[in-house]
Amino acid sequence: MEFLNTILGPLEWVVAAIMVVWHQAFTFIGLDPAGGAAWGLAIVGLVVTIRIILIPLFVKQIKASRAMQMIAPELKAVQAKYKGKKDQASREAMSRETMELYAKHRTNPFSSCMPMLIQAPIFFALFRVLNDKLAHDGIGLLTPELAAQAESATIFGAKLSDSFFDTTGGPQAKIVSAILIIAMVATTFTTQRQLTRKNMPKSALEGPMARQQQMLMYALPFIFVITGPNFPVGVLIYWTTTNLWTMGQQYYVIKRNPTPGSEAERIYLEKKAAKDLAHAIKRGETTLEEIEAQKQAEIEAARGQRQQPKKGASRAKRAGGPKPAESSAVVPQPEGELDVTDGDEPTTASDVQAEPASKPSGQRTQPKKRK
Repeated sequence: MEFLNTILGPLEWVVAAIMVVWHQAFTFIGLDPAGGAAWGLAIVGLVVTIRIILIPLFVKQIKASRAMQMIAPELKAVQAKYKGKKDQASREAMSRETMELYAKHRTNPFSSCMPMLIQAPIFFALFRVLNDKLAHDGIGLLTPELAAQAESATIFGAKLSDSFFDTTGGPQAKIVSAILIIAMVATTFTTQRQLTRKNMPKSALEGPMARQQQMLMYALPFIFVITGPNFPVGVLIYWTTTNLWTMGQQYYVIKRNPTPGSEAERIYLEKKAAKDLAHAIKRGETTLEEIEAQKQAEIEAARGQRQQPKKGASRAKRAGGPKPAESSAVVPQPEGELDVTDGDEPTTASDVQAEPASKPSGQRTQPKKRK
């Protein structure tokens, strides 16, 4: 317990100070200082402050996550290389090659979890402030008077320190807690699905890393279903607001700078092409008729490529088809084949009778001697 006080004590002081500053700001614009709206929005302000501070880490998380997605095929190749080899040398070699890949691309699996890991102590510090400090003498800028105001403030009948299993406000507190738990679980699942489904290339949707992310997408909401009823209302507000901020941040990144090869990139490129085309039409560089003609030409070209005859079929058709008619030209006669006497005319092609069509094409038709 003393260890937690040593670690979380400074964070509790910072969390309480940020909440007091936001509370004073909302009081200045006219909100009731003892009302639940001012203190609930102060927790939202705490989230905004923390997430602004964590923006550089969020950018680093995005880069690390994309690097992990891009090296997924290489990691898969390394794992396939040592598949079934359980000796110590093979395991060390696989670990060495994996670490070399991480070093080459300047990433590691833990970089994408850094913002969540940093927020965990803040989460517990807020939990301790709402559970302990409000009911006692406060902490830092959170004076005993302000602590008493925050302790008595309610949001739809629920105090900030109430939880689903420990309420003093009756059924209203349970209803508010249940709604916030559902919102927290739903936003957690949505943020994970948004990241894994829309902003990942197809190559990264297979393999062990993809399976781990799939498990995480369902495991985190399940954990919050179990633990959520023990969280105070103020903590539920903090976590739900954090998830909403994450969703907005990811939406902006996915829309403006999607991962190469992902579904989001395909949609982004289509929208960009349509926008460029609209600008070109507006500037007079092209017309709708020219665009339609070009599209029709591309369709016809693609259709023509698909309808090319097969070589085997053409060869079979030529072999089994009817033979062309014999030419009426004069057939040259080999010397010594005809016995020409005085008064006889030389034999011409019209005097020669054609052989039946059933004869093989390789045999030449021989002329008959004239009697």
